[in-house]
Amino acid sequence: MSLPDPPSPVLLDRWLHTARRAADAAAAVHSRWAKQVDVRQARAKSFSDFVSRVDLEAQEAALSVIRSAHPDHDVLAEEEDHEGGVTLPDSEAPLWVVDPLDGTTNFLHDHPNYCASVAVTLAGRPLAGCVSSAPSGERWWAREGGGAFRNGRPIFCSPIRELEGALVATGIVYRNEEQLESFARDVVAIRGSGAGIRRGGAAAMDLCYVADGRFEAYVERHLSPWDFGAGTVIVREAGGRVERMEEAPFDLRPGSIFAVNSPEIGAGLRSRLRRSSGAPAS
Repeated sequence: MSLPDPPSPVLLDRWLHTARRAADAAAAVHSRWAKQVDVRQARAKSFSDFVSRVDLEAQEAALSVIRSAHPDHDVLAEEEDHEGGVTLPDSEAPLWVVDPLDGTTNFLHDHPNYCASVAVTLAGRPLAGCVSSAPSGERWWAREGGGAFRNGRPIFCSPIRELEGALVATGIVYRNEEQLESFARDVVAIRGSGAGIRRGGAAAMDLCYVADGRFEAYVERHLSPWDFGAGTVIVREAGGRVERMEEAPFDLRPGSIFAVNSPEIGAGLRSRLRRSSGAPAS
């Protein structure tokens, strides 16, 4: 697939406006449904039915905004049917990547770390995105070349350059024993550097926290495109880096994310993670 010409700043601003409206529309659904299920009383099926209803309603709210503004664009959303794996469209059209409710378990427990995340990408590169948190009222957004913002104010990554004293976010894996073992090795490696560790439960928000200086890094081995689409452009526009943990070329396929505030934090963290996995620390 040939690479399309880069969009103009005017077009990027238009796409960002849509991303902000779509993320806010999904977050409004979160507000409407918050605290409707008591985790101490509801059965598992009730949880499942409730979450599906909220997810789907939030997704439809976001997609309605996107399709109305850009009917000729492609869409990849979490609550679509992904049986058999995530398939990225083979198209030169812009692709909207939507997570209607990131942090579902937090939402169910009335823990404030949940949000909606909407990004627009082109040729596998996130170009504009917004993350909207109903509980905190915070909204992060960015478009390529335009800087990153939280609630209208410019944001920048943390100035800390030493791992000791840094704060690193990550996520716990549940899929299989091998992934859990690699996660445990990563935690030991990060902790051994003197850095603190946090697990918030919403990847999109963790990335925004890297962008606005609350975290120095966020690493996770198993994520989907909607988890990191918007957060990627927000971190990059705030002065940080978003790459793959394996140092493979970045794209939208499911996989790892390695987001850091600086080359120094990135180099120290990579060295630690290589040693934990048995790879040579170059």
